[in-house]
Formats: sequence, C-alpha cells, structure tokens
Amino acid sequence: MDLGTIRRKMMFAAVFGFASMVGFAGHASIFARGDEDGEITIVAQDDDEAHEVLTKAVAAAKVSLQQGLMASEQEGRPISGKFELNEEKLQLSVYTAKDGKFSEELVDYTTGKVVKVEAITNGDDLAVANAQNAAMSKARTSLKDAVDKVVREAAGSRAVIAAPSLKNGHPIATVLLLIGEQFKIVDQSLE
Repeated sequence: MDLGTIRRKMMFAAVFGFASMVGFAGHASIFARGDEDGEITIVAQDDDEAHEVLTKAVAAAKVSLQQGLMASEQEGRPISGKFELNEEKLQLSVYTAKDGKFSEELVDYTTGKVVKVEAITNGDDLAVANAQNAAMSKARTSLKDAVDKVVREAAGSRAVIAAPSLKNGHPIATVLLLIGEQFKIVDQSLE
C-alpha cells in the first residue's frame, strides 16, 4: 500500500469533523478535496445523523452517479462527480471541462436532468477542477466507465463520489462506494 492510499484511508477515518472546523457547520457532507498536487482526499463531517441521512438519501436516489456523469456530458467532459448533502438536502454535483473552462452541473437525482450550471472561475473549486482535469487529460477511460467497473465489482454498491488524480504519473479514479450502510474507497485505473 503506497503513501497516497494510506493517506486517503487515514484521512477518511480521521478527518471527521474537518467540515465543521473550516466553517461548514450545518453543512453535512462527505466530499472529495484535492490539493495543489492533485492528491484527492475523501473528507466527511463527524455527524452520525448526517451519515445516516446521506446513506438513506443516496440509497433512495433514482439516478446513479454514473447517470449524473452521462447527463452532464452536454456541458463538457465530466471530470468528477459526487452526491452530497447541502443543508440536509441531497444534491448530485458534476464538474465538467470544456474548451479550457470548468463548470459545475447540478443533476436532479430523481430525473437525471441537469437543473443548474455554474461556471467555476476561482478559489478552491478552480484549483480542484484544474487538478482533476490534468488527471483526466491523461485518461484513456471515461470517469463513467471507471465508476461502472468499480460498481460492477462491488455487488450491491452505489457510487457516492468519483474523483480523478494522478498516482505516480498515472491517472486513477478514487471512488467512494456505499455498500449497505458502510463506505468503501476504491482506486480504479483510468488507463
């Protein structure tokens, strides 16, 4: 197990509470965060109730993460996707890249239609989008196909987050799965 994998797993287990420490109190979520090197960390708020709400909401969503990635293709190439809770309301968010620009699409998790598109132009979101785009520019496999493979291999699972990064110069997708009421992180090659 390499340092990056250990770091991601430790961060997922140990960073509970991070969201509230950086000003996300009341914003319960599990999300992927990238740093300037493109390393993806799965971060979660330490809130059993939020965990339970997210677990139930994702399990009940009519649209899969993969369907959200497909729906967002009309806005550009999907470079990441995630289910998250925003003020206890489930959202399906997909980052896309097109012509050197980035946007975030919110996909209705009951119909699979894109309901909102926002340009990503600054801040941490832009840094994360740049890192994800750099990884996807080296990918030979689409993010959707990588997530499909991970979900097929983990029977009974649903993808919650898919975020690409470079590992030793090779593109991978880090996928957070929900299996029953448990979360599992899986890395999948994008080559």
